[in-house]
Amino acid sequence: MYTHFAHTEMMNWRLSPLALAVIGSLVTPLANAETENDQIETLHILGDTYRNTATKTVLAPEETPQAVTVINRETLEQRQASSLSEAVRYTPGVNTELRGGAVTRLDLFNIRGFINYQNFYDGLAVPYNTWNLQPQIDPIAIEQVEVFKGPTSVLYGNIPPGGMVNMIAKSPQRDKAHRVTVSTDTDALREVSVDSTGAISETPLAYRMVALARQKDGQAGDSEEERYVVAPSLDWRISQDTLVNFNLYYQADPAAGIYTSLPAKGSVLHSDQGRLSSDSFSGDNNWNTYDREFLMLGYKVQHQLSSNWSLLHTARYTDADLLQKNMYHTKSSDGRHYPRNAYLTDETIESWVVDTQLSGDLSWGAADHYTLLGVDYQTMSSDVGYDDTLAAGSVPDIDIFNPNNNQVDPHALNFIYQDRHDIEVTQTGVYAQDQILWNQWVLLAGARYDEYELKDDQQTLYAGSPSTSEKNIRHYNLAFRAGAMYQFDNGISPYISYSESFEPTDMDNRGNVFKPSQGEQWEAGLKYLSLAGTTGLNLALFELTKQDALVNDPNDSYAKIQTGEIRSRGVEVELNHALSRDTDVALTYGYIDMEITDDPNLAGKTPVWVPEQTASAWVHHQLMAGLDVSVGARYVGESQGNANNTFTVPDYTVFDTALNYDLSQVDTSLSGAKLSLSATNLFDKTTYSCYDELNCWYGDERNIKAKIAFDF
Repeated sequence: MYTHFAHTEMMNWRLSPLALAVIGSLVTPLANAETENDQIETLHILGDTYRNTATKTVLAPEETPQAVTVINRETLEQRQASSLSEAVRYTPGVNTELRGGAVTRLDLFNIRGFINYQNFYDGLAVPYNTWNLQPQIDPIAIEQVEVFKGPTSVLYGNIPPGGMVNMIAKSPQRDKAHRVTVSTDTDALREVSVDSTGAISETPLAYRMVALARQKDGQAGDSEEERYVVAPSLDWRISQDTLVNFNLYYQADPAAGIYTSLPAKGSVLHSDQGRLSSDSFSGDNNWNTYDREFLMLGYKVQHQLSSNWSLLHTARYTDADLLQKNMYHTKSSDGRHYPRNAYLTDETIESWVVDTQLSGDLSWGAADHYTLLGVDYQTMSSDVGYDDTLAAGSVPDIDIFNPNNNQVDPHALNFIYQDRHDIEVTQTGVYAQDQILWNQWVLLAGARYDEYELKDDQQTLYAGSPSTSEKNIRHYNLAFRAGAMYQFDNGISPYISYSESFEPTDMDNRGNVFKPSQGEQWEAGLKYLSLAGTTGLNLALFELTKQDALVNDPNDSYAKIQTGEIRSRGVEVELNHALSRDTDVALTYGYIDMEITDDPNLAGKTPVWVPEQTASAWVHHQLMAGLDVSVGARYVGESQGNANNTFTVPDYTVFDTALNYDLSQVDTSLSGAKLSLSATNLFDKTTYSCYDELNCWYGDERNIKAKIAFDF
């Protein structure tokens, strides 16, 4: 749809923060709002407690001298994303599905070459115990996804230097709206979801209720995926100055596909034994369990202290548990029969995350200051039990080219290695930031001090010999951030910024404590929004270095080693253009030159999972009243297949498409009913990803999905 912003709005950068916050991201299909009233309504959908991820203020991403990508709800629905990894597929600098299409139990991707397990939900960290228990937020509960590129430690503390992803939760609305959807696909999907919101009578209360039930076949073997979500929330407008929000998120995943891998030979690499199929499974159906359950309880309090100062206090409690039964294979002597070990993990998490922000909107002379003072606190207790058969012959070998996936007798397994961990993690951060609008300048400066502590009491029983150990890691860090942007009257805004990251590392699998990793980035670029509001462009050039980084051990597939330095430099481009009222296009390109620059064994090598080039295109066209169609293409370049860079994973291009039809065009009695058809990897292109010679995965097979939604 053709998008338009009034010329006077674009020329006047003294708009209120509320108006600025909804001018829309330059990096997603342009917003549909055409009037200021529509813009204010867009912000309301995000909720009164919404803050821009890049600054924790109500100012727009356009006023941030650092790259930010925003993926709104319309785009998520248009592309029918069923996971966070799928939601960020079209984001430059982000490489998703690192473990292929069959592994869906983790939201795993890297940003600017650096892997990211730590995601955020409504500005608060989702706890992750560094083992296997990572709560996943389903897109049914997400209003918007924001990808903040580069180091973000000044606002969020312990974060990899490549960036972070923040999922903005759906919030209660006073206007009534209800939606029921039913979906199916070519993997025998059976899915029903509900999304309902509105005011509760004439009271100051508004609610939101989101729920989902999903079952489908997994990509590999006879695996299955199953999920149930319930996520209610309640807004209580106590007074004009005070809003309290209560929110709950519950999710049960009784099944989550597979987590096993395949050897490189027979998949990525040629094998005289034959070629593996994309649904190959190296595990056993009798020992393939992933049962995850978690509950998150949270609240937010927003209070306007005065005309210039406001307080936002948010907190969330998480209780999660996981039982996993899985297998892994070791090196084969003939390239066909692979020895295997069985293991299980029994994991729990109990976590609190709290963030308190004091915001000031101050004017001193010609400068407007958006001042932020904050303190956040995280604590996590995690119990992890790990059992492994270890001994050769404990589990039958598998003929990978003619697999028998029903060989294991669970009652006959003998776990000769048992490991128990009692992990306690605490982190406290104090931060300050000032964002200044002065004439046509945007100036940003911030600093943060962190204290981090990890305790791990370990008890090990191996072949009847018990041992105990205790680790206590304590780190302190001071991080800085600064940037400047100049906003020309024609919509062009060049900028430059500097930012730092802090990432406490854990320990290797031999119990050795790693040093904390620190990163720094210089970024220069420009942001452009045409005066008519029909063209948006983001261009970013960056150089990012990470000291004391962890990489794969070339001599041990299941271990990490610490290097001196990794450098990542590159270019990211995002272009959105409304060709007409009926057609818009989104184009992206990313280039990353990543290299280990200081290490006695791996200097000059590129880490795995880092394609040198990525690109995407998404074209959306309104064919006629009530009918629109979209076509997308994603290119992922060649990447290294192992730490020593002795083989490569080939590049690929896949195509996606989506069609949406308003059924009221057929019969007015069907008003509110919409039919959606979508396809990912439309031409069923075979793709791969690899960690090393023993661990490779096939990418997503073709999937065609149909959904009907009823709005009332």
